[in-house]
Amino acid sequence: MLYTCCMPAVHLVEVEKKYTADDDVQIPSLTELVLRDGSSAVDGGGPVVEGEPVQQELTATYFDTADLRLAAAGLTLRRRTGGDDAGWHLKVPAGGNARSEVRLPLGRAWRTVPQTLRKMVRAHSRGVSLQAVAEIATDRTVRRLLDATGQVLVEVADDRVTARRISAPAEGEGKGKGGDKGGGKGGKSTADGAGAAMSWREIEVELAGGAAELLDAVDVRLREQGLSSARDSSKLARVLSGGGAESARPGKGKSKGSSGKLTARSGAGAVVLAHIREQVEQIRNQDLPVRLDAADSVHKMRVATRRLRSALTTFKPLFEAEVVRPLRGELKWLASELGAARDAEVMRDRVAATVGGDEDAAAATSASVVEELDQAYRDAHDRVLAELDGERYHRLLASLDSLVTAPPVTSRAAKRAGTVLPPLVGRSYTVVRRLVEEAEAAPTGAEREELLHDARKSAKAARYAGESVARVFGSDATAFAEAMEAVQEALGEHQDSVLIRERLRARGLAAADVETAFLYGRLHALEEARSERSQHRFDDAWKAAGRKKLHRWTR
Repeated sequence: MLYTCCMPAVHLVEVEKKYTADDDVQIPSLTELVLRDGSSAVDGGGPVVEGEPVQQELTATYFDTADLRLAAAGLTLRRRTGGDDAGWHLKVPAGGNARSEVRLPLGRAWRTVPQTLRKMVRAHSRGVSLQAVAEIATDRTVRRLLDATGQVLVEVADDRVTARRISAPAEGEGKGKGGDKGGGKGGKSTADGAGAAMSWREIEVELAGGAAELLDAVDVRLREQGLSSARDSSKLARVLSGGGAESARPGKGKSKGSSGKLTARSGAGAVVLAHIREQVEQIRNQDLPVRLDAADSVHKMRVATRRLRSALTTFKPLFEAEVVRPLRGELKWLASELGAARDAEVMRDRVAATVGGDEDAAAATSASVVEELDQAYRDAHDRVLAELDGERYHRLLASLDSLVTAPPVTSRAAKRAGTVLPPLVGRSYTVVRRLVEEAEAAPTGAEREELLHDARKSAKAARYAGESVARVFGSDATAFAEAMEAVQEALGEHQDSVLIRERLRARGLAAADVETAFLYGRLHALEEARSERSQHRFDDAWKAAGRKKLHRWTR
């Protein structure tokens, strides 16, 4: 199965602002909203016009687990009828005021979430059944600002909302069988467990083809009209919070087991577990971006997996070995699966940048080579998606849940961080030093390259060790981590060049024509030059990393 070609694409990225409005507030014309001191906020100052208003009747049923795990992750899953985009929608945070949205057609089922969407959110639902949790009906008036070409610049939706919360069904009632088969009750306002109706007015301003400054200009004018930013991030958030003065994402806040600021007097286990919880959350948070092939998502998930495994290795005296050892093995497996896709992505992008700046390379041949490498990345990404749908991956996620909710710590974890952790970080540097010394003593060749590769991995582990305790040991740990990062990056550039040269040589030998083989040869020569430069960078970084003052705090 070709996952990449069959996964639903991100349909759009919303950049919007929401406002609370009283029933009697009058919204000025959109042309007035973008005018300020006689000038237009439209890019280029061109003429604009407001289109005819459009009335829409929208009805949406929102789905989540009974304990609102999707809402806790900032995800919104709904089935909506009416308007221009009826269907199933999965909204994903994309930073700031932006949200990505995945859409599927309505289909015939209205109580069961489509399997494609269930798979996409399973890392957050943990396989628990998805059920209707809220119903929202919206009487919407849409007004659009257009430029001289008819392009929509900004859209303002004036919403009159009626909503109700749907409580979880009683034990044994309305629940689907077999984990995340979807379902549960929902979709009708007469459903058992429905809460009291809530009503309010809301103004949404969404940027379409206009510049970001346009959204800011509209914001200023709306505030002058007495509107204020909506307290809740979405209509669903308001319903789930009950419309009270205090509202937040369900499940957010302090992690279980966390309490106050961590210091050197805190338990060593508490300090390390704070770092571990962050990495577990990052792995889950990157699951959906990886599925959607979002930029840098494979890299971020791989880094979180490596950081977590590194912490469990560096600080292994704090954890029960029989529990953590197999977990480290599974994290190594996941990092390896992600690594294949990441390496293919790096090679594609590196070669594309190189041939793009090579005036002597034939354009058609260069394009063919980049296309070939892009397909190699697509194939590797498909393999990652197959693993993310597999039971091994979801068993790993369940094990990570157990790790953070019931940490398998030893008695040493209760001792002071200031006593226990610095020597463990220092030990990670000792490993790097030994490997570098062995590499320097080895003759040029495969053995030396293997030792440098191991030194790179150990330098990365030392860097992660320093970063993981920086919240407690401050600038000392940060300086140590930065020095290790410089060593890691220099060795990494060298190792990347070694691997890329091997692959370029193999592809050159297998090339179908002389011109393509010649291009691979040119790329190989450029990589050799890059490798020589990386050696000088490493020499400087390693000398700096050996300064005694960097290591005093670890003794």
